[in-house]
Amino acid sequence: MMSAVSTKGRNARWAAQSLSLAVGMLPVTSCAGSTVGGGGVEPVELPPMATAASTTDPRVGLKAGLNDAGVAASNMVLVGHASKSAMLDGEGGARGLTFANSDLAFRGNYVYQGNFSGFQIWDISNPASPTLRNTTVCATGQGDPSIHGNLLFISSESTGDRTDCAASGVADKVSKDRMVGVRIFDVSDMAHPKKVMDIQTCRGSHTHTLVPDANDKSIVYVYVAGSAGVRPDEELAGCLDGPADDPNSARFRVEVIRVPLAHPEQAKVVGYGRIFNGLAPVNPHGNAPADIAAAAARAAAPAAGARTGPNQCHDITVYPESGYAAGACGGYGLLLDIRDPTNPKRLQAAGDTNFAFWHSATFNNAATKVVFTDEWGGGTQPKCRSDDPIDWGGDAIFSIVNGRMVQGAYFKMPAAQTSQENCVAHNGSLIPVPGRDIMVQGWYQGGLDVFDFTDPNHPYEIAYFDRGPVDATRIVTAGFWAGYWYNGHIIGSEMARGLDVFDLVPSRYLSQNEIDAAKLVHFDQFNPQMQPKFVWPAAFPVVRSYLDQLVRGNGLPRARTAAIASALNDAERLSGASRRSALNAVAGQLDGDASGAPDASRVKAMADAVKALMNATM
Repeated sequence: MMSAVSTKGRNARWAAQSLSLAVGMLPVTSCAGSTVGGGGVEPVELPPMATAASTTDPRVGLKAGLNDAGVAASNMVLVGHASKSAMLDGEGGARGLTFANSDLAFRGNYVYQGNFSGFQIWDISNPASPTLRNTTVCATGQGDPSIHGNLLFISSESTGDRTDCAASGVADKVSKDRMVGVRIFDVSDMAHPKKVMDIQTCRGSHTHTLVPDANDKSIVYVYVAGSAGVRPDEELAGCLDGPADDPNSARFRVEVIRVPLAHPEQAKVVGYGRIFNGLAPVNPHGNAPADIAAAAARAAAPAAGARTGPNQCHDITVYPESGYAAGACGGYGLLLDIRDPTNPKRLQAAGDTNFAFWHSATFNNAATKVVFTDEWGGGTQPKCRSDDPIDWGGDAIFSIVNGRMVQGAYFKMPAAQTSQENCVAHNGSLIPVPGRDIMVQGWYQGGLDVFDFTDPNHPYEIAYFDRGPVDATRIVTAGFWAGYWYNGHIIGSEMARGLDVFDLVPSRYLSQNEIDAAKLVHFDQFNPQMQPKFVWPAAFPVVRSYLDQLVRGNGLPRARTAAIASALNDAERLSGASRRSALNAVAGQLDGDASGAPDASRVKAMADAVKALMNATM
């Protein structure tokens, strides 16, 4: 195992200047086929690095309410909403996490939304009107979902969860009725999901991640991140609550489940990834000013025992195409080698004293960067207040160089939130804009945020959507658990309010061509913790995306980008051999432009996209 490295807080501030626009005043720029260089895009400077949360942002001071809260949005629009099932309503969040919505998985036109008391299946064939196809009540704890074909995997962690899915709980210390681990449902009949297997694990499943077998498509593996206490050996054989140096301890490991897809009832734990060996504890940051008084009140409490390094991961994101996984494991962010999915190996561990709890991770498409989130406060506390340090409770961006992580800047949703809004960095995914690294992310009651991290030392906000707090007088746990891009839309899982569907709107930092190119990437199914590789088809919006980026960043002289835009428009009006000849000429000119261009790599990428388009022309 590689040794751990500690990367302390950097002087770099959050790149978080808000590109704020009033609702209903969203700018529209650029369109396919435009004859202006870069499709109407203009050169722009990146927004400056912010040093504190803004108190003048349009997101500040929004009206509270469950279904009638105030809204602020910039460069994205809400196109569809559905309230969660009455079977899982829980009085609009009044019962805390009991009925809270959680994570999402996607297949075809369906969204599988987890809930602490079960799951919902939504049909988003019409994005403007999501339709509930099924609600299954089954006490699970967090209820993280993943989908593979007709098999739906659901995490179960609460020690009161039962094999029969009942909500009555389990009172006995040792019981055959307890279910903590991963449930598998057959959802081939969506109206009547059928539970086919409970895979019991020693510490349950807070989250899980599907991992394909590159050599056997009939098998899928499941990495289990469990954070419950260790079960008694009398209840599940082999569950030993031992220290770090005990190789049989149920702590300090990730469980690996093997699932034969044709026979999920034969799924079982087949191995353990001991990826924490040798990791010492990292001292997290202290309390924010608003929390210092509360900490003082706890000072008289008995001291805890000696601290250890991490003994479980909160979340593991795998990127099979790259051979990497990123483990967000409490006190560390881990870079893992998963080329042998049954035996994940740690390449590096990064600690950061500006992080309280390493929560989740997202790679860029090239696997040259990874974004880790810090869930300071556990997701139920307000950590985006005006006096909360701007470098706590957000994202840290790392470059990956020769299998090693190098830390860059931090990013945090930039608008100050109230003490009645739980807010901190949470789950998100990439948006497939060619040539750029762009991510959408949930911030609980801080809303959804879209940001660019192409430059790992200068991330910046592109778009946002935020509602006011559910309640103006107290915290009601709510907000966006996650926001994910799926087949042309952003889908948001709102813990108390339901499911939201959004579209991006062009702005000075994101063109219509880039949005159109992103919409060309489609998947039959998508589990955010199992990142797929984006591959764009040969298409004019892809080519024009690179051109827009060259204009925006002054990557070529303006006269050249205008000439290229005109040549592309001319080529698009042609067909067959004439189009191929015209595109060949453009590609040749771009090859020449790349020499000495301020942004030579992007010019080369555009040339490659033109050549792909030429080769695809019939």
